[in-house]
Amino acid sequence: MAGVDSPRRLAMGRRALLLVVLCAVGVRGLYFHIGETEKRCFIEEIPDETMVIGNYRTQMWDKQKEVFLPSTPGLGMHVEVKDPEGKVVLSRQYGSEGRFTFTSHTPGDHQICLHSNSTRMALFAGGRLRVHLDIQVGEHANNYPEIAAKDKLTELQLRARQLLDQVEQIQKEQDYQRYREERFRLTSESTNQRVLWWSIAQTVILILTGIWQMRHLKSFFEAKKLV
Repeated sequence: MAGVDSPRRLAMGRRALLLVVLCAVGVRGLYFHIGETEKRCFIEEIPDETMVIGNYRTQMWDKQKEVFLPSTPGLGMHVEVKDPEGKVVLSRQYGSEGRFTFTSHTPGDHQICLHSNSTRMALFAGGRLRVHLDIQVGEHANNYPEIAAKDKLTELQLRARQLLDQVEQIQKEQDYQRYREERFRLTSESTNQRVLWWSIAQTVILILTGIWQMRHLKSFFEAKKLV
């Protein structure tokens, strides 16, 4: 029985690991420290027509207790998002804890920047701020319990909705990868063409230089009456 159960347990373990990996895709959580008037930016690679939700909360460094404490309500965070073409997609002032949402319309690297309004607060002057940031991309940005309650979906219907959203997100990722491959191909072709023309130009220059040198030597020998 132990020999039979072992492969089953191994398969179940692989399935559980795969489920964890699939749940982790599209979710990025981190925290970072910023100082007064400091701006921190992140690059997120996003397909087109994809919803992105960012949740953040801030903690202020207490010099007396030497710990990070929840920030005061007066502290604000400014969030700015730019698309790959440099156009501003989102630029808004939020509180010490908040949530921002935007939808990408151009595939590629999006720049997400955050900075505090610490210059307005003497309490934060010279201190540190810890920012916890959680970015959810694609179907991971959907609140499925809320969707199920709103549309009155059964568990099976909700699961089907999740699978459809995952398939749609996979399709968007595949389209984005094809877009990247096409851009890379165009860049490679352009580079190869430039290298070809540069090689032709070098060859022409060498031939013209050789002809000029031959004529110059011929004129020199004729002037010296050597030929």
